Amino acid sequence: MSENIIEDLRAALEGKSGEDILTLDLKDKGGLADAFVIVTGNSETHMRTLSETAEEVLERSGRKCRVEGEHSLNWRLLDGGDIVVHVFSHKGREFYRLERLWEE
Repeated sequence: MSENIIEDLRAALEGKSGEDILTLDLKDKGGLADAFVIVTGNSETHMRTLSETAEEVLERSGRKCRVEGEHSLNWRLLDGGDIVVHVFSHKGREFYRLERLWEE
């Protein structure tokens, strides 16, 4: 995994006013991905914009991207293989609390 793609994702999401952007390094956790990028959107439209932005960055880096939850109001997942991007609403992020799950 390239650290540059993480930096590119973070910059792109910040550029679209993504909130509370967090990157989790999971390389040593034996998980399904090397890294999670978690971001919060403040509306359904904002979540869609953040998802589209993340998908563009992942695809530009040569990763095929699979999107789940495109019509969800709370959580969208973009699977870029070794990097997974989670786009949450405020309500969804509070409910799922991925940060706490993967901290341990």
